[in-house]
Amino acid sequence: MTEAFEPVIVGFTCNWCSYRAADLAGTARIKYPPNIRLIRLMCSGRLDPTFVFKAFSSGADGVLITGCHPGECHYVEQNYKAMRRFLLLQRTLAQFGIEPRRVRLVWASAAEGHRLAEEITKMVEEVRQLGPLNWLTAPDGVQVTHSVEAI
Repeated sequence: MTEAFEPVIVGFTCNWCSYRAADLAGTARIKYPPNIRLIRLMCSGRLDPTFVFKAFSSGADGVLITGCHPGECHYVEQNYKAMRRFLLLQRTLAQFGIEPRRVRLVWASAAEGHRLAEEITKMVEEVRQLGPLNWLTAPDGVQVTHSVEAI
């Protein structure tokens, strides 16, 4: 009997808005899948694209990037920088053979715990439909394994 695929999602969250939205979702007991591992950054603009590559190379099946709404960033315009990086990142990932839908950018304020929980649920379902990434399979079929728990 084969086990059902359960994706592992790494979520990079802005300290000021989306991390607090996740906290609000938890304190309000809003249900969302446990498939996501949240990593708090001071700002979504601080997200270096190599963090996303590291997440995928460590076994993540998807990456969720979240931040303040455009125009509401605590660091003035850094979420615009995150948006530009996200668009470039999607093109780069496509060249590596990774479906662009495995990376998602979501804006969520601290008061939008319900919305963030909905976006996490949608992302988990979409990545579940895409199946496992299997990005690090060597040409001879040997699976290179890393652990996303180390992130």
